[in-house]
Amino acid sequence: MELTRKNRQLLSRIATNDRHGENSPYFDGWKAYDSNPFHPIHNPDGVIQMGLAENPLCFDLIEKWIRENPDASICTAEGLDKFKDIAIYQDYHGLREFREAVAKFMGRVGGSRVTFDPNRIVMSGGATGANETAIFCLADPGDAFLVPSPYYAGFARDLRWRTGVEIVPVHCKSSNNFRITRAALEEAYEKAQRSNINIKGVIITNPSNPLGTVLDKETLRSLVSFVTDKNIHLVSDEIYAATVFSSPRFISVAEVMQDMDCNRDLIHIVYSLSKDMGFPGFRVGIVYSFNDDVTNCARKMSSFGLVSSQTQFLLASMLSDDEFVGNFLRESSKRLAKRHHVFTKGLEEVGISTIKGNAGLFFWMDMRPLLKEQTTKAETELWRVIINKVKLNVSPGSSFQCSEPGWFRVCFANMDDKTVEVALDRIREFVLQGKEENNHEADKSQARAQRWRKQNLRLSFSSSRLYDESLMSPHMISPHSPIPHSPLVRART
Repeated sequence: MELTRKNRQLLSRIATNDRHGENSPYFDGWKAYDSNPFHPIHNPDGVIQMGLAENPLCFDLIEKWIRENPDASICTAEGLDKFKDIAIYQDYHGLREFREAVAKFMGRVGGSRVTFDPNRIVMSGGATGANETAIFCLADPGDAFLVPSPYYAGFARDLRWRTGVEIVPVHCKSSNNFRITRAALEEAYEKAQRSNINIKGVIITNPSNPLGTVLDKETLRSLVSFVTDKNIHLVSDEIYAATVFSSPRFISVAEVMQDMDCNRDLIHIVYSLSKDMGFPGFRVGIVYSFNDDVTNCARKMSSFGLVSSQTQFLLASMLSDDEFVGNFLRESSKRLAKRHHVFTKGLEEVGISTIKGNAGLFFWMDMRPLLKEQTTKAETELWRVIINKVKLNVSPGSSFQCSEPGWFRVCFANMDDKTVEVALDRIREFVLQGKEENNHEADKSQARAQRWRKQNLRLSFSSSRLYDESLMSPHMISPHSPIPHSPLVRART
């Protein structure tokens, strides 16, 4: 609801500024879904939520583990004896067992090529809180970070809203699958310097949100070299690390920097269990910095967004179960791969392509052929049709600061198999209907062209006959004759 001018004067500038990003189509799509949510029985014509990156595909495995390990919760008879120890105030550092389990899990997700230090695990309220905490530690209001685009639509809120920090997009192109290049980084950095913008670092998502791709070792090494040369920070958001479902594998920036001559104090990682385990409601965010000062500052700030001790207790037990974790990661990869294939294959059948992805809970869909023109305005018009008529909440590329209109992020993991079929049916019907309309317009254009050719053919024939008669009777036609020459005849002279 819009704040009145009077009420706005009673509130702070931070609370009332427009930097939250809530007026983006990204959030408007959520509102459209909330006002008319799809239900297979009660509301079959409602909006299907495909703009929310949730991962419940392996909840059955988690529920099974919880039933088999009731002592992992202080809210069960089996775990009640731990209640008084867990319910009281805890240290900012968090439960030791929790930090050890998270550090071990992060290492396992990265292929056990890196050992993470539990003493550097700093808690925060989800990845949103972790990203903001990192920014508060690294920059002052007015400073800026380079962020390769397309980038997560929520970064406007997470990075800018309360910190006063700016985002400078590094525009990447579809011609190389939106690869982050040193040239693009240099161009954005130099442009910011000319505008007197103080660049404090680079923020990346790996695996990428919204592309659903992983960064290769060469790109990561280039990023580390870039920030080292400029003496600025690198924040690697790795919250989708365990969602990789096919090769190439995920490579953490922590792995790459091990054999590089770089300033470790400039490297920081944001992690979470919201995507990899499907626990966004648990609000588990992690700041992991190789900089001692950042770690200490972040820990002090974490008092504003600690993970509940009850949640820590449960997850410490779950993530320490090596057999469960191994089985979960393997099965999650299989199910994500299957769902991704079902969606992308279904789109391919109606001529819609996607960036070849291998990670994340979404894919990057190319709808450029359906645009009336290659503009952001045309993309927004198409998005409105999709959400209002087709009743699918997919997120337009402009929400992710994509420099090329016509790309959309589509989330595929947050629904059951039946809803998947409904969503695909709607997309197929929409695309095929559009093709039929285009074919109809083409047929109409072809018919008009044929009529025009016939009319001109008759006119040409008539004029040719007139011209032949003039050869026989010169006095009947002259340059001053009242009978006009046809355009076809004029074109020949």
